[in-house]
Amino acid sequence: MSKTLSPKVVLCDLDGVVWLAHEPIAGAVEAIARMRAAGIRVLFVTNNSFSTRQQQVEALGRIGIDAEGDVVTSAMSAGTAIQPGWRVMVCGGEGLIEEIELAGARVVVPYIDRSAAGPFDAVVVGFHREFDFQVLTDALTAVRGGATLIGSNNDPNYPTPTGPIPGGGAILAAVEKTTGKQALVTGKPHLPMAELVYAMCPGVTADEMLMVGDMPATDGAFARTIGCAF
Repeated sequence: MSKTLSPKVVLCDLDGVVWLAHEPIAGAVEAIARMRAAGIRVLFVTNNSFSTRQQQVEALGRIGIDAEGDVVTSAMSAGTAIQPGWRVMVCGGEGLIEEIELAGARVVVPYIDRSAAGPFDAVVVGFHREFDFQVLTDALTAVRGGATLIGSNNDPNYPTPTGPIPGGGAILAAVEKTTGKQALVTGKPHLPMAELVYAMCPGVTADEMLMVGDMPATDGAFARTIGCAF
């Protein structure tokens, strides 16, 4: 792994590193300001697929971090797996719905449209609190009907100030188990997210990047996918 000491780009996780439930972690805002003052770009790389890009930017702005153009989410990576014109069932939150629509898909959200029928080209799964037995049944029916199963991430839980809650990976695991299909996972630590980061950092090589995160199994593994230090 690279021994980069003065990177051009720091890839910074959000949840558990910069904040918990949008409450800043002590020292994080100041550390980001010092890196930027030193000429280092800070790119916020998060497996959160629930919030939209703009919601993330606004939330960071409220704690004093300008993040316009510097947020990469697993919802964005999921969008790279979608072909324009596909009919896609999105079992996820607002951020995932938005990115799949931006990819040119016709989106059906099963917990909103309870009467939606197939066929579907893909089922995309992310964290959402509306997940229930009917959503699971709808996803099963769509995948058994030929839809490709895509997961924005496979994180089993999500950190909060009062302790972890089930994450998007827990929901995805239920869909994988009932369908018998293994999902294409696009977020950290997988290749689609790495390719998205490279696209947002033209001219920057892996040995000029540094990943900062709290989860070795996710952020550390993502650093290995990128080829950078962690």
